Amino acid sequence: MFEIGTSSCDITSFKKGIGMMGYGMHFNNVQEIETPLSARAFVIRDAASQKKIVFVNAEMCFITISVKTGVVKKLQENYPESGYAADNVVLTAQHTHSGPGGYSHYGFYNLTIPGFVPEVFQNIVDGIVTAIVNAEKNMQPADIYLNTGVFAPHLEVAFNRSLKAYNSNPEVEKIENNKTHLAVDREMTLLRIDGLNGEKIGMINWFGVHSTSISNDNIKICYDNKGYAAAYFENDIFAETNKKNFTAVFAQGATGDISPNFIWDKKKKWMRGKFEDDFESARFNGRLQYSKAKEIYAAAANKAPLKAEIDYALMYVDFSCVKPDTEFTDGLDVTTGAACLGVAFFKGTDEARGMNDTLGAVSRFASRCVKNYEVAKSIFLSSENRKKIIDKYKIHGKKDILFETGERRVLGTSNIKKLIIPRWADKGIGTFKDQHKKGALNKPWTPEILPLQIIIVGELAIAAFPGEITIAAGWRLRDTILNVLKKRGIQKVILSPYANAYCGYVTTYEEYQCQMYEGGHTVFGEWTLAAFQTKFKQLALQLLQKPEARTIDTSIAPIEFTKEELAKRSFEEA
Repeated sequence: MFEIGTSSCDITSFKKGIGMMGYGMHFNNVQEIETPLSARAFVIRDAASQKKIVFVNAEMCFITISVKTGVVKKLQENYPESGYAADNVVLTAQHTHSGPGGYSHYGFYNLTIPGFVPEVFQNIVDGIVTAIVNAEKNMQPADIYLNTGVFAPHLEVAFNRSLKAYNSNPEVEKIENNKTHLAVDREMTLLRIDGLNGEKIGMINWFGVHSTSISNDNIKICYDNKGYAAAYFENDIFAETNKKNFTAVFAQGATGDISPNFIWDKKKKWMRGKFEDDFESARFNGRLQYSKAKEIYAAAANKAPLKAEIDYALMYVDFSCVKPDTEFTDGLDVTTGAACLGVAFFKGTDEARGMNDTLGAVSRFASRCVKNYEVAKSIFLSSENRKKIIDKYKIHGKKDILFETGERRVLGTSNIKKLIIPRWADKGIGTFKDQHKKGALNKPWTPEILPLQIIIVGELAIAAFPGEITIAAGWRLRDTILNVLKKRGIQKVILSPYANAYCGYVTTYEEYQCQMYEGGHTVFGEWTLAAFQTKFKQLALQLLQKPEARTIDTSIAPIEFTKEELAKRSFEEA
């Protein structure tokens, strides 16, 4: 028998003038509140073994290592008897781009905020902890039902924004440019949770579509399409039962290349949703997700409940130096490398433009000049340093490297305050130069040591993914995990991204060669997916062993930032 409790708590974190997280545009900052933001928590315990897990979905862009660490630390300090730890707490985000930023300890993700914002960070941590604690208080005997459903092709819910890259995968059916809605995983997976007394307790579903119905010219905090869907669902249950303790989560699936936007806006020069008013588009998309979830939820009551079993495992991996298994590399002996961001990433997508074409071309030219110079210079260096340079460009392949966030360099230089890119070209560059001058950027700018986590609930496994992954890459990774865990009776694997940390994107090897937006933000090189497959497989194999027989390396841990380091690059009032 399961014992399950749910709750939600506000995490809106209104601080006027700070940047929103997601689009990376300095003008996309907080001025008003359109909707509140919430964290929704589910505590699930196996009554027989007393093992339990926590699953949280927060209305924010992504979870950071700092948020996960802060939540676990506060739970352990204030509620030590509850038994919470990093390995049984899963924190995920539904990826709205219209929520406040400033909650990452890594410098790169705070450039356009600008800076770390302690108030936002603490409010998010406190809200998530409150939701978990209240969920624990609400626990009752319950059953969990698993069901799936598929969006009909005519429903305008999701579209592939990087079709050229998608079509490069050998296993997919090639899709025409006017049918991007078919280059999508249109399946929604749903868990229905009911008390043994018949009470409707909660629902979690996973479906991959970006929460970007609201564009980057927005100045209002909003939970976007998935937030509207959750509100519709909860209000519907309230109207039916007259109880407000039902919790509905619309979590993300593999959504790296999937957008809700499909109409070219001639005025704004980017893709938008169904309507010219972005909030109306968000409500429209949210209602499509809500309607499908209601359909799947109703049918789930006719399914057999999942068996009452809980298990979990977590390990940290340094992805800057993973040697993938050759089964995932076509037999090639390859490796990953220190995190680098490419020009393609900074150019953005058709729904969120970044660099203009001229600046993009200049940046690409400069990147290639730096590469040629470094390769030529390496002839005169020691064999060790020469190998390091040659390996970097081999590992990152066709990527035109702009930022080396692992090695803390931009266009080949570590002297950021003297970078040739002028301040007027981008406000983020000005922020970067100021922070470098203060000595605030002396550790990696993006995370390289990442948590991989798998939780098992009955016949279901949920893999917490610390970033965003494309549809095809998600299929491959999911199959890798399932091929292992089916040996212990797992029937379905769900990838739950934006979980526990954020490292950017992961594409397939073939998609990476196209160097579109997602490939430019696949930071560990062209074999990044193979590295994730290798490490998730290792973690899944541990779950075939009894807990006492597992041998998970606990010597690796994320780097820590001191209060003094964060203070040097914290948000300052204008």
